[in-house]
Amino acid sequence: METRNEKGAAIEHYAPTPAEQGSLPAEEVTAAHGSPKITGTEDNGSGEPIVTTADELEASQTGRFAYVKSQDFVIVLVLGQVLALCITSTNTFSSLLVAQGTSIPAFQTFFNYVLLNIVYTGFTLYRYGFKGWCRLILKDGWKYIILSFLDVQGNYFTVLAYRYTTILSAQLINFFAIVMVVIISFLFLHVRYHITQIAGILICIGGVGILIASDHITGASSPMNPISKGDQVKGDLFALLGAACYGLSNVTEEFLVSKRPLYEVIGQLGFWGMIWNGAQAGIFDKKSFQTATWNGKVGGYLTGYTLILALFYSLAPLMFRLASAAFFNISLLTGNFWGVCIGVKVFHLHIHWMYPIAFVCIVGGLLVYFVGRKVLGEARKPWLGKNQEKGVAGVGTARRKVVRCDAVV
Repeated sequence: METRNEKGAAIEHYAPTPAEQGSLPAEEVTAAHGSPKITGTEDNGSGEPIVTTADELEASQTGRFAYVKSQDFVIVLVLGQVLALCITSTNTFSSLLVAQGTSIPAFQTFFNYVLLNIVYTGFTLYRYGFKGWCRLILKDGWKYIILSFLDVQGNYFTVLAYRYTTILSAQLINFFAIVMVVIISFLFLHVRYHITQIAGILICIGGVGILIASDHITGASSPMNPISKGDQVKGDLFALLGAACYGLSNVTEEFLVSKRPLYEVIGQLGFWGMIWNGAQAGIFDKKSFQTATWNGKVGGYLTGYTLILALFYSLAPLMFRLASAAFFNISLLTGNFWGVCIGVKVFHLHIHWMYPIAFVCIVGGLLVYFVGRKVLGEARKPWLGKNQEKGVAGVGTARRKVVRCDAVV
């Protein structure tokens, strides 16, 4: 099926159903699974239609604050805070589950992968057909197996770290995910960071340093949880491994969603993640599952956790398209602030005076990150070509704006 712009160029080309294939010209009938293509009559010399070029788009608005003043920046900034609130909400539900005597970190995430698989794999099957979906598995399945493995391990080892080390220590080590994203993006995706982007990341990290300092002053390592005890070296290593897995999975997902439809990537992440997570939960959460408390409250908390985490997984790929894995990670740094805001109502906590300062510092870092960026910002991916011809023209991509100047997102 196709969505067309005002000039008749198809924005995204998906495999037609068998019924549709009979009515299409031979040159438009493609395999049930193949790279999303943009088809039309206008050509930029590489087989791709264009309304304008990426350079022309960026030249239309100049200045150091071209992107900061754009609508896309507002969307990215708000989206980042929605994602931070999602993470904070899932942490809140996890704390409520622990308070009820139910600690099943691997198993409770299993339901999220099941829900993602049902929704997005179901839609993928509708789009591609069963044979097309099978071809997808055979051709690109290995990429999604790696992505889902990294994602599941990132979740597992981060949660496991809190059993052995202080949460303060784990929070500090989690910064390694940002370092991993920057290094991998630089080496493998040829991303080149501007001095203001580095400054923005450092300012955001400084804001979290203020949060951690306030926790230390008040004698708490987290607004939600008590200090964990145990083998701290082991816990620190688990936290480091979890952060590394998160960094790798974020960059991998950013690369995949720039080239494939969102529903395909999320569906495959849910499908393979369900298998990885289910096996892991069966091995490591078996005793915890048997001794866990099961009542109406636990059921409600698990439902809330699953729905919010599924929303997070649905919105994160859009952030990877509009911005990057690096901006995604620094946007989540406001999570501690939102955690305290929720904790005031749920856990009767008090906001320390340093928290608002830290929040302003982090948001300031997010602003600095995009100073000097052109109007397309980080949506223009260096690995997709000059006019993003190697990517999909989906929602949130720079390619979409190249073929549709009137596209809002």
